[in-house]
Amino acid sequence: MAQGVMEVSDTSFEDEVLQAEQPVLVDFWAPWCGPCRAISPIVEELAGAFGDRIKFAKCNVDDNPVTPGKYGIRAIPTLIFFKEGTVVEQVTGMVAKSKLEDTINKVLS
Repeated sequence: MAQGVMEVSDTSFEDEVLQAEQPVLVDFWAPWCGPCRAISPIVEELAGAFGDRIKFAKCNVDDNPVTPGKYGIRAIPTLIFFKEGTVVEQVTGMVAKSKLEDTINKVLS
């Protein structure tokens, strides 16, 4: 599978995230959100480093209002880690790359 970050929508979320065989990090974001744009290259970097063990996805909250509503997302960026269709970790706001690496390692362990 190609390394990188895929786009998920309200319609593809079930298949791509909840049914995924490996853990999935979903970055809930919007184009107008400054911190979302700032964290995006970090997420892409992590996808390069961990993409063989964890799937990376982005969900635009403006285009896909159902999924963020289902997970109670009030602020963006919010990164949610799913494992076997269940939320296992959540990080909200602009955080350091090291914090995300720690969270990924925790999800993978």
